[in-house]
Amino acid sequence: MMPHELMKRLRIANTMSSSMVASLLLLLICAGSTLAICPPMCSCGRGHRIVDCSARGLSLLPDSLQHNIHFLNLSHNRLQNLDGLLSHFGHLRTLDISHNRLRHLPAGLPRALWDVDVSSNHILQLEKNDTAYHWNLQSLDLSNNQLERVVFINNTLPSLQALNLSHNKFWTVPTNMPHNLEMADLSHNFLLQILPGSLDRLPRLSRFYLHANRFASLSEGVFNRLESLQLLTLGDNPWACEDEENITHLLHWVHQTPAKVLGCPCYIRPTCGEAHLATSRTWHSASYTEPPLGADTRGSGHRTPLHAVTSGYLSKSAMLNLPHNRSVGNGTGAGEQALTKGGVHLTSTPYIFSTQSSTTIRTQSAKKATAGKARSTSIQIHTGNLHTVALNLMVAALILSTF
Repeated sequence: MMPHELMKRLRIANTMSSSMVASLLLLLICAGSTLAICPPMCSCGRGHRIVDCSARGLSLLPDSLQHNIHFLNLSHNRLQNLDGLLSHFGHLRTLDISHNRLRHLPAGLPRALWDVDVSSNHILQLEKNDTAYHWNLQSLDLSNNQLERVVFINNTLPSLQALNLSHNKFWTVPTNMPHNLEMADLSHNFLLQILPGSLDRLPRLSRFYLHANRFASLSEGVFNRLESLQLLTLGDNPWACEDEENITHLLHWVHQTPAKVLGCPCYIRPTCGEAHLATSRTWHSASYTEPPLGADTRGSGHRTPLHAVTSGYLSKSAMLNLPHNRSVGNGTGAGEQALTKGGVHLTSTPYIFSTQSSTTIRTQSAKKATAGKARSTSIQIHTGNLHTVALNLMVAALILSTF
């Protein structure tokens, strides 16, 4: 081989080696950037798709958030405006922006969202375009804001099952509420009336919380179209019991409805209604918005279990799929007494990330489980006593045999 040909091949080999080294370096740089996608002030899991940035004193959205995140917790920070900043997170399912300084629902929220918690902010109103395109949203918590009005367009939010508007400043029950709602919490407002026909388009509403408002009376037949109603709370309202003409029809409905009514208007006893309910009737209370941090197991056919939003949230690192089933029997038991105080103040259950109240009822199943546990414990203790007696007899026999 001629020397100049050898030199040419060596130059080609060196060029190829340099190219390979450059490619390897570029690959390492990309890999390093991929590994550094969790913002330093946050904690991440599940391949950085579960992100918890709560209680970090943030006033701006953190950088380096991966675009395919599924769960984002930004609660307990100082965020004031998130307009357009979350729209590119197209895979986001659960968003917690509670306990911040937001004055309106952020514009441009991802349309894939299932669960949104915007409680404990400074939101004054909800406009029609704020929720017009959220076809997948199943739970919305706007509790503990300064809302006086919300505007829903007909046939929007078709998947919404749980709506929490408690602890706001409503004077009348919002009209055009999403028609597939199963739970609506309007407790702790300034409600004076329910406009006729406002509830007629809610055939699936099963839990309706109206306690701690300013109702003196209600229009006749206002609840008649709530065919799926299981639980209604009316306690802690200044019912005009002396106005028999306006209160009689409500009392008649309360006695005829198959739903359970807590907080009987104008009666001392705390529980009324439920005339035809079976003792096995159950419902969920205290909500649901998020799966435990790191959990993302819901399939495309999933429907959010409605532990939903009776004004209380668990820690965002352990939220949604925690059981809060409550079995309810006829009569006024200890659980109902705990639920009621005076005209039915529902007990308050503070959680890690929320100071809201939640509806809680003692379960018969828990009592049965406790009784079963007690029985098994007594059997173990009894068996242990027999072993002790036998051992004592053997020791006594050995001692006697030595004499």
